[in-house]
Amino acid sequence: MVKDACAYDVIGFGDEVPGILALICAAREYRRRTNKHPRVLLMSNGNLQAGIGGHLVRGGLAYLDRTQIDRSFQQSQGLDRFGDPAPIYKEFLHKSGVIDVGLDPRKASEVLRQMLREAGVDILTNVGIRSVTKEGDNLASITLANDRGIFAGKQFIDSTVNAELAQAAGVRKLKGFETFCLPESELAVTLVFETKGLTPSRITEIEYRYLKRLTNLSDTEGQTLLLHAAGFDVQFAEALRKEMLESNGDLKTLEAGTDYIDIRSTALSVGYHSFRRKKFCLGKTGVILDRANIAILGDDRLSWNALLIAVTADEVEALAKASAKPTPKMLAEIAWLEKWFKSLGATAVTPAKELYIRHAGNITGVVEPLTGTKMLMGGVPENESIGTFAYHFDARGEIKGILDRANAKGFSSVRFPPPVFNIGIQHALVKCVPNLAVVSPASGFEGYASTAGRIVEFNSAVGQGVGIAAVIAILDRKNLANVSNSEVREVMRETNQLPKLFGMAKIEEASQMRSFESEMAIARSMI
Repeated sequence: MVKDACAYDVIGFGDEVPGILALICAAREYRRRTNKHPRVLLMSNGNLQAGIGGHLVRGGLAYLDRTQIDRSFQQSQGLDRFGDPAPIYKEFLHKSGVIDVGLDPRKASEVLRQMLREAGVDILTNVGIRSVTKEGDNLASITLANDRGIFAGKQFIDSTVNAELAQAAGVRKLKGFETFCLPESELAVTLVFETKGLTPSRITEIEYRYLKRLTNLSDTEGQTLLLHAAGFDVQFAEALRKEMLESNGDLKTLEAGTDYIDIRSTALSVGYHSFRRKKFCLGKTGVILDRANIAILGDDRLSWNALLIAVTADEVEALAKASAKPTPKMLAEIAWLEKWFKSLGATAVTPAKELYIRHAGNITGVVEPLTGTKMLMGGVPENESIGTFAYHFDARGEIKGILDRANAKGFSSVRFPPPVFNIGIQHALVKCVPNLAVVSPASGFEGYASTAGRIVEFNSAVGQGVGIAAVIAILDRKNLANVSNSEVREVMRETNQLPKLFGMAKIEEASQMRSFESEMAIARSMI
């Protein structure tokens, strides 16, 4: 025990939803097995007074990415629309009032705070790490900046996007997509914003008007708007025009559900970029209004996941360390969006307090790395699995340089089918700091895996497993890294928390991915 330290059983660093749910699961499992309250602490470098729940709350990401399976597969497996998510995640969504994918950040923050309170988890906000202390390989304590104290723990869970605690503990993290020899390349960040005054029906009308004009070659003004958005590149303008049409020539209109709108064409994007007089090209301008995922939060309150901002790996790391605060330049773009949306009838445009950072590198040296190949092979063996997730390899905004590098290696495409894979926790457990887990997009993903593994729904399932594993480690007097998938699975089975499992091997596609990841990797031993 570190002298003068506040002692805890489990300490979580970062308040992203998977980390919070991991701590709640740990507290519940400890009480179930001992009938005693554990000492559990959540600390975050974010301002939890402004909302608790990381990028889903302060980052405003109201449109949730859910398991994606087609209807025929659902029916053949007896599954719901979104498969069978981890019980703790389903509980969170139910309490937050989610119908399909629309999560009200305000409600989510209230629910998470209540769940933490019921679990007896202590909370520290606005913290910074001054240093850490280790006993052998194990992390022993965290000394906070500004004389805010020393906190000792038995097991630690890092849910930050940049593995901030793990880095402080000496764990190596690859920059950007260094896994593909692209260390400066990173996924774009998003500054989510809300609009007031625009209803779903009004958005439908606006988009339809743009679609009609932009696809009509006889509409001179419409074609001028298109040229402005294309940077006066005639071929690009033609490509944008074609993208607004279905294969049968019909207009590619939006799709709307009970609590969401999916924008399927670039018509609204072209409308904004022509107003902005800025080319609709992330690589050229550094910022675009992309095809939006919109969460419906009220009759005239909409949340837009659409404003993509290009960043380098170094920039992302700096943003993550600065609590994901948007820069003045990013906020200046919101001012332009406000002018455009108000011209369409909006009464207000409000940016989120923090950025949605999709990815900020990946740690190395985990118990068992997770690759895109393994995902396409169906993931963890079913008899070890704690859940199943299905999602595409989503590199929204693209990974700069990956296509050129792939072409140089003989690959004509960097697109692969979505994996349907069983979930374990070994990619989150750190060998060199064996009482530490990283449950986030910065976990031990290699190759293409991070583009599917970064999603909250998946990481929440991993978080549930890690929370249970932390208690197994404490009560069995061992480290997280020594807890197996099977041990966690058995607890979940005994407590009726094991979801339906439906991982599916796509043999041919996995073989293609193996070749791709091997050729692109920093080391052939990676796969």
